[in-house]
Amino acid sequence: MIPPKPVAPPGRKGFWHYLRGFRRDLLSALPPRLFRAWMAEYRAGPIHSFLCNDPELVALVLRQNPAGFPKSNRLREGLAPLLGRSVFVTNGPEWQRQRRIIDPAFEGGRLREIFPQIHAAALAATARLTPGEIDLEPETSQAAADVIFRTLFSVPIADRTAAQVFAAFRAHQDAQPIVNLAALVPLPGWLPRPHSRRTRRTAAHIRSLIAQLVHARADAIAKGTAPPDLATRIMTTPDPLTGERFTPAEMIDQVAIFFLAGHETSASALAWALWLLAADPVWQEHVAAEAQAELDPAQPDFAAVARLSHSRAVFREALRLYPPVPMMVREAACPQRFRGRDVPQGAQIVISPWHLHRHERLWDNPDGFDPGRWGTENGRDCARRAYFPFSAGARVCPGAGFAMVEGPLILSMILRQWRLTPADPPPVPVARLTLRGQDGIRVRLSPRGHDATRHR
Repeated sequence: MIPPKPVAPPGRKGFWHYLRGFRRDLLSALPPRLFRAWMAEYRAGPIHSFLCNDPELVALVLRQNPAGFPKSNRLREGLAPLLGRSVFVTNGPEWQRQRRIIDPAFEGGRLREIFPQIHAAALAATARLTPGEIDLEPETSQAAADVIFRTLFSVPIADRTAAQVFAAFRAHQDAQPIVNLAALVPLPGWLPRPHSRRTRRTAAHIRSLIAQLVHARADAIAKGTAPPDLATRIMTTPDPLTGERFTPAEMIDQVAIFFLAGHETSASALAWALWLLAADPVWQEHVAAEAQAELDPAQPDFAAVARLSHSRAVFREALRLYPPVPMMVREAACPQRFRGRDVPQGAQIVISPWHLHRHERLWDNPDGFDPGRWGTENGRDCARRAYFPFSAGARVCPGAGFAMVEGPLILSMILRQWRLTPADPPPVPVARLTLRGQDGIRVRLSPRGHDATRHR
């Protein structure tokens, strides 16, 4: 089965074409030759960028020399209204300090501790579904937001402030393009950043709601009444080098990226995974039968997640075909030489999971939906060299393990109870803050009951 992807324009285009295209949709603005190219250099006016699909270059940038390729300051300019100086956009000692405080909260043993909250959110998501045609994106967004609020602040999505944050993030997703002028063009510090009034307004609203949660938690910590959830762990963890903790203002920045990375990205991957199963009845039955055999909805069994091999393979394949963050931007801290070309200091280095995950010289059947590929020699090789849904190296997403528990579990819980069929028209992926359907991702639901049979 070949799932949909946007049609990229043939031929070479000029700067203004790409700028307009990037604001509408990053994916369809780029030429199809990038799915075969090992590298592409683009230069127009103040923009000098290199898109790297060569696995050796990707490994150099992400794994071998991350200090030589820090996060682009232009990326920070584009996301600053919402994320401030969160761990997603900082570099150097500031970023290192943030990771020293954050990483302990996401260590392997913590997942087992918070699994009951993830399980409760999966149950709630399944129970909210009703028969008929639906857009998956609002449902998966609510499910992923519920996981974040339960694990971070010990409140379900039904909590008033949590529901307001969720609604505000949906508004911000519509208002914020993935690339704007501030992310493309170096601007002097004194010049106001060209964010739309709507982007600034929705970001300020989100941050004010997060501030309420953070300040309430700081008060509870001071009184000794705070629950032992992720927010409490992060806010009470000292930097092992300095002994300092996050201030409430710093924690607001971090919660913003936790919500963006843990909610928007998971929601995107879940929606695409469910649509892919709706379009492939054979794999849908594999996942449904596995869920019937391995999951007991009344019992949050952390060990059961390891047995969801079909669901995990489907979720990995959805992350390959529809990576929630389709492009990552780094900056050359000093002159480099890539594939015989000079890369000047300050050049933008683009790592594109969207292209790398579908690269025609790397993957067998690159545009096809094939969860079984992960058991093949080609799949295992590409998983090591050309698969980066959570980035890689020092800057790998600290919540990657979290996502690989949450995603397959929710997928399995839904397929255990519901049968999905695709609805017209097929979804068209577009890059906003994350990879979403241009007009939603629609399916039809019918109750499955307990008629799923085991397919092994």
